[in-house]
Amino acid sequence: MKKHLVVLTGAGLSAESGLQTFRDSDGLWMGYDVYEVASPEGWKKNPELVLDFYNMRRRDVEGASPNAAHIGIAELEKYYKVTVITQNVDDLHERAGSGNVLHLHGEIFKMRSEKTLKFRGQEIVSEIRGDIHYGDKAADGGQLRPHIVWFGEQVPHIMDAAQIMGTADLFLMAGTSMQVYPAAGLIDYLPDGIPKYIIDKNPPGLPAHHNFHVLKNTATRGVQELINILVNQVK
Repeated sequence: MKKHLVVLTGAGLSAESGLQTFRDSDGLWMGYDVYEVASPEGWKKNPELVLDFYNMRRRDVEGASPNAAHIGIAELEKYYKVTVITQNVDDLHERAGSGNVLHLHGEIFKMRSEKTLKFRGQEIVSEIRGDIHYGDKAADGGQLRPHIVWFGEQVPHIMDAAQIMGTADLFLMAGTSMQVYPAAGLIDYLPDGIPKYIIDKNPPGLPAHHNFHVLKNTATRGVQELINILVNQVK
């Protein structure tokens, strides 16, 4: 049986595909205050601004391509059972070929009602490739909004992610600053004693008892370095 590799990724992984992270620019995301475009309060104050912002982000993701880090993680499925837990809302892991991806913070190519995730007992999240306009309604009559987890909202899949972390035989973290909770607390669910790797040019401070193997490199180069390590372990 293949060992279970759990991979936790963040915005830094997609940055090399040209998708900007907001943590790099003092709380501004593409020139916008993140709380104006990524919070329930911002949505209530100006839903049209929020919709326009995510319509632009959707086009950005549509025009981006998976980079060598996404592709390398997908290729590890030849040797390991790989589960990707990502904080990213793009679909670059899927386009690179990863077959088992859990999106913690939502997905840019999905939309739902502002009222609820379900209507008459059925989940009403649906695909969206174009723009969402103000006045577009869901089945329950609510305004359609991006299926994105904003600041101050619950993370629906956090316990699913915690359960996955507990089944890891080895773990990789790449492209995340570990500043956003509850995702940052997921490493505490990892089994004791398993190999743990982090790829980051400037690794975040982590508790010493986790004993991470640190690869100080970009995501694309670091993943290739890790592939060489992990593939040799299963040969």
